[in-house]
Amino acid sequence: MHAPYGAAATRGPSFWRSPRAWLREHQLGRGYWIFFIAAFFFDAGFSVYFFLFNLYLLDFRFDDRAIGFVNGAFTLGAMAGTIPVGILGRRIGMRPLLLACFLAAPAVGMLRAVWMWVPAQVTLAFIAGMAMCLWTVSFLPVVAALTTEDNRTAGMSMIFSVGVGTSALGGIVCGYLPDWLRYAGFSLTAASVKRLILIASCLVAAAGIAAILRLPLRKGSSAEASPAGSPRENWLALFRMRPFLRRFLFCMALWSALIAAFAPFANVYLSRDLHVSLASIGLIFSFAQGAQVLAGLLLPVIIRRAGMLNGILATELAAASLLLLIAGPHNRELAIVLYLAFSAAQWMSSPALYNLLMNETPEPERSTAAGFTMFVNALAASAATTLAGMLYVRFGYPAVLVGVSTFAVAAAVSTRILLSRRPAAAPSAPPPGAVPDSGVAAEHARHGGSDSRARACDARSCP
Repeated sequence: MHAPYGAAATRGPSFWRSPRAWLREHQLGRGYWIFFIAAFFFDAGFSVYFFLFNLYLLDFRFDDRAIGFVNGAFTLGAMAGTIPVGILGRRIGMRPLLLACFLAAPAVGMLRAVWMWVPAQVTLAFIAGMAMCLWTVSFLPVVAALTTEDNRTAGMSMIFSVGVGTSALGGIVCGYLPDWLRYAGFSLTAASVKRLILIASCLVAAAGIAAILRLPLRKGSSAEASPAGSPRENWLALFRMRPFLRRFLFCMALWSALIAAFAPFANVYLSRDLHVSLASIGLIFSFAQGAQVLAGLLLPVIIRRAGMLNGILATELAAASLLLLIAGPHNRELAIVLYLAFSAAQWMSSPALYNLLMNETPEPERSTAAGFTMFVNALAASAATTLAGMLYVRFGYPAVLVGVSTFAVAAAVSTRILLSRRPAAAPSAPPPGAVPDSGVAAEHARHGGSDSRARACDARSCP
């Protein structure tokens, strides 16, 4: 039986004191580590890609408004693909979706690096968003299928940190490669060097397909194909959402919109407003990745001591406060330090939120819940990115960031309040021979049986 959302969990071995004892305690299996390798290559490649791409657009005189349209088209494509991908995943399983993702996303990414025309960039960004949603929809059900409720927080935290080491190295390479090539005698332009890095990062991401081909998934889990129903039944299943899921989607939409209002523009802000050089931005990116891996390892400690919801509230309030501080100083060094702290804080809430979603969703419904979540996230992020790009052009970064941080505080508090509402406990089984009350029985049937059975399905497939 679950502890309350906000309650602290039982203390276990600390990763910082004994990594081996921490790993032994959580018992993450072979399948998890195979997926970890695949995610390592995919996240390492695309974290470098997304870090550099907006700076690459600046070389071709894309302004904040155009960059906002490109990023908005990407998230709009992700939104358009999530629900169809969720339905497809229920029918054919997640493995084919992952294989398609590791082929399509790098291919489209390379095409985006060579076709520098605004309408083409918007169109390709939409297609890239659809390709990337194959990963975002598949990711949560696969991790949930390869972990149990006892080790899922640790598994989520570890895998969210998966590409950090390589990404940190990539940030240094991104920053200093132009100087290295110039010293070696190559006369490449800054845009040509960035194009080379973007294409190489796509090839790194595609290398993870070798691990996907070896990925073991349990038969009958939500990561494998479910019995195919009629299209009408599959569509209706999407809208039979539980009260928790409806509240969760609202909270995620708020938070995703607020993060998307600044995160895609962070490098542009550093480069254009603070006049930070490319080499320095590369180092900043590397330090940001290091801060995130430390935050990922710290997250289980926070959740264990404060509880799931209190931990989410703390990380979201920290991110909102740091965003407000970034808007204030004109000192470049201080702004960089605040940005590093913000990168770690805003990133920490994601593993905890997605872990909460998987824990509170019965296994057969996880791919649907993941699809809905990514759909809502993409819709909110698309609107927020497009609007933010226009607001930055008109009002500048400081004024807009003050407004974003204010709404972020409200969103954090709303998340804590809304997700703390627990559903009523399911009634216990009646004594033999007793006739259950019809109203209670009907309500019990609508929620899919006993709560204890739904909880047990989180950790293993049910017949």
